[in-house]
Amino acid sequence: MFVPFQSLPDHARVWIYQADRKFSDSEKNTISESLHSFTLQWRVHGQPMDSSFEIAYDQFIVLAANDQASGCSIDSSVRTIKELGEKLGIDFFNRQLVAFKKDDKVMTIGIQELKKTFEAGHWNQDSEVFNNLVSTTGELQNGWLVAAGNSWLKRYLPHKTVAS
Repeated sequence: MFVPFQSLPDHARVWIYQADRKFSDSEKNTISESLHSFTLQWRVHGQPMDSSFEIAYDQFIVLAANDQASGCSIDSSVRTIKELGEKLGIDFFNRQLVAFKKDDKVMTIGIQELKKTFEAGHWNQDSEVFNNLVSTTGELQNGWLVAAGNSWLKRYLPHKTVAS
């Protein structure tokens, strides 16, 4: 059952899907319509779940549920995201792209380019990186954006710049 995102408690589960590019306005409308329909009928073991979604930074879908989503209910959400991606020509499952927040915009860098782009000054230990592995709405608010030097990206930084 769809509910406003802000009404979900801090312990509600979230799944973040990062797109390989920014959404157009018409794509945002398509995504919103599709996910609104999906969350209206999303169920766990036949029972409706309080669920919601947000489109963040024109490049992320944040799907959330206030109940214990099971394997089948999670599978149905993944299937919905895959279908949206196919329909819109967007890859939501490219784990080779790292997203940074720079000047209130999203900048994505391929993992293979991290060292080169660091050396070119495109990001540093203080750059904000999206931690798409947060699992609750509370973590989303307080841990989605982290300094690169405090994330798994620290292995790409020269040892003298890594935050202690």
